[in-house]
Amino acid sequence: MHASTIFPLPLFASTVAAAAGCTSDQFTALLANHPEATVKFAEAVPQNGSFGQGPTNIPFPTNATQLPALCAVGINVKSSENSSYNFGLFLPDQGWNERFMTTGNGGFGGGINWPDMGRLVQYGFATMSTDTGHSSGVDDGSWGLNAPETLIDWGYRAMHGSVVLSKEIITSYYSNSSSIKYSYYAACSTGGRQGLREVQLYPDSFDGISVGAPAWWSTHLSSSTLWLGLSNTPDTDPKHIDTSLFPVIVDEMTKQCDPQDGVVDGIVSDPYGCNFDFEALLCTAPNATSCLTAAQLTTVYKFYNDWVDANQTYVFPGVALGADPTYLLGSVSNLGTDYFRYFLYGEPDWDKTQFNYRDVQAADAADPGNATADAFDMTPFKERGGKILKYHGTADSLIPTGSSIYFYNKVVQTLRPKGVNIDDFYRFFLVPGMGHCSGTTVDAPYYLSGGSQQLTGATHSVPGYEDADHDIILALMRWVEQDTAPEKLIASKFVNDTASLGVQVQRPLCVYPKQAKYVSGDVNVPESWECKEVYES
Repeated sequence: MHASTIFPLPLFASTVAAAAGCTSDQFTALLANHPEATVKFAEAVPQNGSFGQGPTNIPFPTNATQLPALCAVGINVKSSENSSYNFGLFLPDQGWNERFMTTGNGGFGGGINWPDMGRLVQYGFATMSTDTGHSSGVDDGSWGLNAPETLIDWGYRAMHGSVVLSKEIITSYYSNSSSIKYSYYAACSTGGRQGLREVQLYPDSFDGISVGAPAWWSTHLSSSTLWLGLSNTPDTDPKHIDTSLFPVIVDEMTKQCDPQDGVVDGIVSDPYGCNFDFEALLCTAPNATSCLTAAQLTTVYKFYNDWVDANQTYVFPGVALGADPTYLLGSVSNLGTDYFRYFLYGEPDWDKTQFNYRDVQAADAADPGNATADAFDMTPFKERGGKILKYHGTADSLIPTGSSIYFYNKVVQTLRPKGVNIDDFYRFFLVPGMGHCSGTTVDAPYYLSGGSQQLTGATHSVPGYEDADHDIILALMRWVEQDTAPEKLIASKFVNDTASLGVQVQRPLCVYPKQAKYVSGDVNVPESWECKEVYES
């Protein structure tokens, strides 16, 4: 364990054991006052065992592995006359830390997130995830066709109902111990949206949430995804950019924007502070290759700048400089199209090529599933002591990083005039070089043991650094339980993303809007960097 360990994992261990048996009959008895709930299964999993639902769990087909001995439970809840949702629980046999942890989902996917539950149960949590009321892949929204109740389940109801019932089950299951002391949430993407929406609607659900790259603005995110995809079609349009030219764009942005943090290492640390010269991408001779025409440059400019439409209405942020445009420009994603044809209009044959700003306005008016997490006045959550740790990769090409900045600024604009110090309950970290939720193509340090983050050979946390300085779950717990807020988080990059190969590079992530600046020494160790205000040299 790292010498500067603060709030290490062993402090959370306890000897609380399950008082009830791991059988379907036992859980049916616990749910006697809930006729809407049905026990689907209860299975005892041995030490170092695995659990999952295989290929039938479309977005999460792989098992949670190397588990502690626990009880795996599946519950179905009828939410309306024609809808229902499922949720799963991992309940440790020994060492329950008297805390509850929920995790979330991705995209439009419907399935229980057993893999993340498995990583989180290793801390000692009783863990839960819901399938949000349907079964599908992350980019398949066809289940929402003419299914308003199922959309409500996806939007917020399945999460909230699962949280409430899980707490009751956990309290009854561990009947000879104290009740749940703290409740937490950790997830990314749609999971990030779910966490924000839950504490906006139900501030008592969690004491602290860790949310990454939240897809919080459902109506405008889906609009932007479709709008950007269409901007590079058809292939015959002079403005169309072939995917072979995407690396040229990224390389030029890296060349211009990389040096600002004091180190040239391929990582664009401050895409929003870079005065990028778009015209450097232009071809300088007829028939030149590896460059762009003036028409193609308009597509690039549109992609990396904010979308402002009728009457100068701000619609959605552009993608951050240096992020790879392949996902959003390389094709028209179903994450945009399916939202409109299935969720909003109920027309499978809806013509996406006719999409315009009026469709955005229609989406805002309907907000299918009441999913958009735009209740910026988060005073109720703050006043009950709730804490938020949010993070977003600057190289995210699926959910533009600027959407998290926009959300943060809206919360500041809402609460600061009321005398609220935002840092007292909500801290936001940009992760330079990280893609969507996890991963990097430029060897940037990104690993925090956050939602959807996996490290080969590790069951959980940050191997060798299992403390609140390096692990966002432990940082959240320390803030909630000891009132010690993180001034920075140290992100890690392991060699080949493999725990046994050791750490390749570590750097601090700074509380927004501060940024990490190189000072002196080895660029691969966090001590060589300092968090500074953006205007500091």
